[in-house]
Amino acid sequence: MSSGHKAMTLFVTVILGLIFVILGLSTDWPLWAWPATAALVLVIALVTHRVLTPKREAFPREFGPDPDLQFPEPQRQEQRIAHVALPSSVADYDFSFSATVRWLVLDAADDAPYINPAGLAVEAVLQRARVLTAQQSPNRSALVQHQLDGVLGTMRPDSSGRITAMAQDVSLSLPELDRERLAKLSNVRKDEDVWEHERNYERSKRAYLGDDVLKDTGTAVVWWLSRNDQEVEGAVDRIGLLAQLSAAANNDTVAPVFEHLVSPPATPYAEGDGGPHAPPGRPWAPGPDTSPSSNGAAPESSSGSFDSLDSFLVWFGFAPADPDLDLFAERLIELARAHDKSNVVDELRRRFTPAQPAVDDEEAGDATGAPQEPPPEPEP
Repeated sequence: MSSGHKAMTLFVTVILGLIFVILGLSTDWPLWAWPATAALVLVIALVTHRVLTPKREAFPREFGPDPDLQFPEPQRQEQRIAHVALPSSVADYDFSFSATVRWLVLDAADDAPYINPAGLAVEAVLQRARVLTAQQSPNRSALVQHQLDGVLGTMRPDSSGRITAMAQDVSLSLPELDRERLAKLSNVRKDEDVWEHERNYERSKRAYLGDDVLKDTGTAVVWWLSRNDQEVEGAVDRIGLLAQLSAAANNDTVAPVFEHLVSPPATPYAEGDGGPHAPPGRPWAPGPDTSPSSNGAAPESSSGSFDSLDSFLVWFGFAPADPDLDLFAERLIELARAHDKSNVVDELRRRFTPAQPAVDDEEAGDATGAPQEPPPEPEP
């Protein structure tokens, strides 16, 4: 029985005794009641003692574990690492990795060598991160960062078995210059894919037209009818054209059976008189030579010059009755004059000047608007 239990039993007994004494004196108990009261107080004291006394334990406390003894909580340590280059799936494009590394030192044998927990923890975290990033594309850094949060978010032992490590506050990024380079390469690849598809489409179309549609005249006619099945007469009218197309596609001449259906090539003018559609004094036919000469004949180079000029105008796309032809001729004359080509200027004027009756030099000068040189003074 402990001192606390004894003190409580004594305190209850004294209090009850004082209560009974006060009651006996105030009510004038008889003499026989006092011994009975004293016996009752003793009984109450024994009952109180028995109630307050704890039960005996089956196993003594001194032989059991101390429940108040607490094991010290393991101390975790951490270290921040920043801007560590981790490889990606593309050479020379490295991620920039930052994280807070936390570790816990494990129990080891007494004769185990001394370790640097921070170094082992950082190495373990970087090794786990490198395995993941080396398989990822560099242009998906945001996605890889979230994957690293899950991979490095668990305490795992390192290769030495001396510590467990994890990482938190993970940050993964790609340098700005590398992002720009990857964007340019991506755009080039997309353009190249589009170009390759367009080229394949064009090659397929050429093969379809050359090897199938224009293989011969009959195939070309059937192809045209399949696309215009309501225009049979139109197909008949186009047999000559389709024959020419199929012959040109195969680098061959038109088959003799279709030659009568092929129209002769149109010529802009007939040699000698300019053709039926060329107006007098217009292109495609040399105009009459109005320049004075000793024998009244045109220069020997007139016809050749006019033929070359006509070809030049055809190449420029001028029609015989083109209203812009006069303006173009004036510009040619100005260009020839700027380069001091007087013979070309004369040829152009003869070519583009309509035939006129012969006039004297002064009237001709007024008609053309060109200043006439004064006649030479007679020598003395």
